[in-house]
Amino acid sequence: MGAPEAGGVVSPVRRCHTAELSADELTRARALMDASFDDFGDHDWEHGLGGMHALVEDDGVLVAHGSLVMRRLVAGGRSLRTGYVEAVAVAPTHRGRGLGHEVMAALEALAPAYDLLALSSSDEGLPLYRSRGWTAWRGRTSVLGPTGVEPTPDDDGSVLVLGGPDGLDLDDDLACDWREGDVW
Repeated sequence: MGAPEAGGVVSPVRRCHTAELSADELTRARALMDASFDDFGDHDWEHGLGGMHALVEDDGVLVAHGSLVMRRLVAGGRSLRTGYVEAVAVAPTHRGRGLGHEVMAALEALAPAYDLLALSSSDEGLPLYRSRGWTAWRGRTSVLGPTGVEPTPDDDGSVLVLGGPDGLDLDDDLACDWREGDVW
């Protein structure tokens, strides 16, 4: 999977559950997120925990990461068991080497466990996800919040999906379960 690079050997993607990561590995993954994003906070980090992680190292340095966590999305009156992609990052020094594709392939391989895969993309991430066959959800988005359904119009167009059950209509309204911080 990982190709040798000058100055080091990039490891194959390692996939494991949060419970299998050491405290040091979790610290290094969080540091990668902080180095990759200007506004990555504690809630963002928490969103990426409790599921499966895909990690790539270069000479013992974590250079790529992504996670897949379980969420419930509601569309067309159906509750969908959703594998939700979180915390995808490649170290700035390792971008353009296909590591983002490798991380995504490792997470996408888990799709049979879910009704649907979904994620909320930044503008920077869109080319990667679209090149892998992810499709924008066209309907309105909302969250099943503490006081009921709350529209999330700022997230319309940023939610992407892969797969899904027969008859899933990407023009339907889509609601996610509640969580602290960014709900999508």
